[in-house]
Amino acid sequence: MRIAEKLASSIGKGLVAGLAGTAAMTLSSTLEARLRHRQPSSAPARATAKALGIASFDNEIARARFNDLSHWGYGTGWGIDAAGLPPRAATAAHGAAVWGSAQLALPALDIAPPAIFWAPREIAIDAFHHTVYAVATGIAYELLGNGHGAHNGGSRAS
Repeated sequence: MRIAEKLASSIGKGLVAGLAGTAAMTLSSTLEARLRHRQPSSAPARATAKALGIASFDNEIARARFNDLSHWGYGTGWGIDAAGLPPRAATAAHGAAVWGSAQLALPALDIAPPAIFWAPREIAIDAFHHTVYAVATGIAYELLGNGHGAHNGGSRAS
């Protein structure tokens, strides 16, 4: 396979894997929010809106749609990260990159305070949801492989 084809295949697999990871994280965070009787997070949408210079929305439906688009687009897009690394290293690097970037970007955009000001339980819950995302994305990426997945000794770039 030529380099361009491998790159395109890897990016495509990453996007599909990111979509699967986002679905898993959405499930875990939705269940957690319901159990704790809290509203779903709007942090991705608020960060995206701020980065794009969007000050307001016409109505709550538009805000909700933008929230969904931001959430699913952000998680799906991150799926292309760490392709080419061995599966376990890729999952760990991917999880660290996604969670780490959120820990830097959200305070920088004044969306959330730095985690140092969070209660330990909130840090653990946030880390859990990001771990669900990274592991689900890694598993999906491997399942999308060409028969050389983790169980056959292959790498994410296969």
